[in-house]
Amino acid sequence: MQTEWQQRLRLATAAIRPAHQFNSYGRLLSINGLTLTVKGGRLSLGQRCQVEGQQQWFDAEVIGFDQEQAFLMPLAAVSGLYAGAKVRVIENSALLPVGDSLMGRVVDGLMRPIDDLGEIDAPRQTLYAPHLSPLQRRGVEQPLDVGIRALNGLFTVGKGQRIGLFAGSGVGKSKLLGMMTRYTAADVVIVGLIGERGWEVRDFIEHALGPEGRKKAIVVAAPADQSPLLRLRAAELSHKLAAHFRDQGKNVLLLMDSLTRYAQAQREIGLSLGEPPATKGYPPSVFSKLTGLVESSGNSNSSRGSMTAIYTVLAEGDDPQDPIVDSTRAILDGHIVLRRSLAEQGHFPAIDIGASISRVMPQIVSEAHLQACYRLKRLYSRYQQIQELIPLGAYQRGEDAELDAVVKRFPAIEAFLCQGLNEQSIYADSRKQLMELVNEFA
Repeated sequence: MQTEWQQRLRLATAAIRPAHQFNSYGRLLSINGLTLTVKGGRLSLGQRCQVEGQQQWFDAEVIGFDQEQAFLMPLAAVSGLYAGAKVRVIENSALLPVGDSLMGRVVDGLMRPIDDLGEIDAPRQTLYAPHLSPLQRRGVEQPLDVGIRALNGLFTVGKGQRIGLFAGSGVGKSKLLGMMTRYTAADVVIVGLIGERGWEVRDFIEHALGPEGRKKAIVVAAPADQSPLLRLRAAELSHKLAAHFRDQGKNVLLLMDSLTRYAQAQREIGLSLGEPPATKGYPPSVFSKLTGLVESSGNSNSSRGSMTAIYTVLAEGDDPQDPIVDSTRAILDGHIVLRRSLAEQGHFPAIDIGASISRVMPQIVSEAHLQACYRLKRLYSRYQQIQELIPLGAYQRGEDAELDAVVKRFPAIEAFLCQGLNEQSIYADSRKQLMELVNEFA
């Protein structure tokens, strides 16, 4: 009897057909610049939607509300829109392909491949960067080898540190990032190219990154000609991917070029929504977004892995008081300043060692290493004070023995600070060379 009832139940269950779901559509009311005004449709903040055009549907995202009206921003260039066009919600838009098959791939801000290598073969899941309270964060305890002698020796980067590369345009930020991508000891490298010129994306992948660097890297690219919303999503996706691999127990290095372009994208969105401009045209939401993005990186108590983040910050007009430069300097764990005058002299990387600092270095290196770092910085500073006097013949030898030694051995100091694009310097060698150089002045 029980078997008969089970069979009848299976037949009845198989006969059930899913009910037709009710489709709710919004209507396009107006277009103002990059903002689409929509009414109806049960839309929620951050939701992905599609807007009907004359020939096709266009992707957009909800960025704000005003009573019964929702404001959307397209994710790509749109055409053929008309008043009264339908707006529908995209279901399961948060599910993204994530896995080890992402290594070596280049994707956009929505995880769509743009490298002509086909679809990404990985299970789909929801990515999120969990908010960590101060007590859930694990401190920076170990150094991370980035392959750059000056950084390893004088500004040691720690696993889980957030540090910035501050410079104007054309001073070598991207080349330095490419070297770190190739030579770092991290297991996974996430590269976020935000707001760059289109040709620079391919140039970075082919030349700065190279075949070896690409094997363990994932590149998230959103060039300058893309929607500000897509540039914003690309930066956030970079952090979510880094947090995902960190929580799998891997040491992750996140390189983002640049944090300034992220702020400019949020400025475009904020101004289009009617936010009042504040400092240098940036609305208040920009500085809140910057803090939230940076704070989503770092280490977690619940993971054996680490997430180190290095951001480039573009100082517009080489202005050290630029509002984005000033704001990010306060929220990062250190800053490396690249000086244009050094770059013009062929000094690469053009690091101004007097203006740069790693705030976690005292916690992760030995006392001997730290004292050698301070000693070299002081010697370099003394040379800078009399550098302009030497060609004029105004510098007199014999009055200061230490200064005489610095002038004599300055080529050795400069050789330590400079490094070729195809030259790697591991952490142990960098430390050894620093100690030997400083001991020459003992």
